[in-house]
Amino acid sequence: MKNLPMDLLRTFVTISDLGGFTQAGEMLGRSQPAISLQVKRLEGLIEAQLFNRAEGMKLTEEGLLLYNYARKILELNDTVVSRMSVPAVSGSVKLGIPNDFEVSFLPMTLSKFSQAYPDVTLDVRTDLSENLLQDFKKGSYDLVMLMDEDQGHSFAENDFISEQLSWISGPGFTFKPDQPVPLVLYPKGCIYRQHITTALNQANIPWRVLYSTSSLLGIQSAIEAGLGIGALSINTAPSMLTDRDIQQQLPPLGKVTIGFHYDHANLAPAATRLLDSLRRGLVNTRGAALRLDNMTVSASTLND
Repeated sequence: MKNLPMDLLRTFVTISDLGGFTQAGEMLGRSQPAISLQVKRLEGLIEAQLFNRAEGMKLTEEGLLLYNYARKILELNDTVVSRMSVPAVSGSVKLGIPNDFEVSFLPMTLSKFSQAYPDVTLDVRTDLSENLLQDFKKGSYDLVMLMDEDQGHSFAENDFISEQLSWISGPGFTFKPDQPVPLVLYPKGCIYRQHITTALNQANIPWRVLYSTSSLLGIQSAIEAGLGIGALSINTAPSMLTDRDIQQQLPPLGKVTIGFHYDHANLAPAATRLLDSLRRGLVNTRGAALRLDNMTVSASTLND
């Protein structure tokens, strides 16, 4: 019976999540040639090609099957290591997180963290990034997850990822070039709102704010009902609200940076463990969105 080395599986999953050998090498601290050799070794062990390099590093059918198993294996491994090799951690952590991530990212990540560290008490609040940063500076949080412009200057190294913004619309929405685009937005101060209005203004497309709310559920419900369109980061955009026709008719929205703010010198052990879990969860969520996007593209190609 063959044994699949854990480091090869971790490299493979990281490549899939980040979308390339170079990005994976930067995160894992290995050179691109070393990453490539690990992939070749893994492909030799399972006797199958994992990536379709001619199509932008998309997973092959065998690669997607292995990814699903590898993710579960790594999660079990990391849970065991956390419980067995790390001293018991207790205390409380005050966490702030953007509204967009309270559904797509937060529940599963915090559930896994609580299982690994049952003696840690979490106090979690969601808000706009602008408000979270202000409250963090006042001492209201131990750790905040924020969105900023796509430079990463305000975050420490390895504490952020870049994320593409995506237009979202309800199934019955029709873009009418002769009328102002009806928008469903977060309140002023939201980075999504800035990207949306700037992109439309630069493209000379008239617009109007039809509905504004600080609630993610309110945003999604209004768009699903057909009141207007909006935008979310690609890993938080529900697939049922992602319309490729709208993407092609409207200007691109660019990218944002998603990262973490905390006091590097005084972060308590419980908050440090939570930060590690949030980093992994963010990368995993991003990878799932990218794989779903690739699968959607493949399906649309087959239907053409």
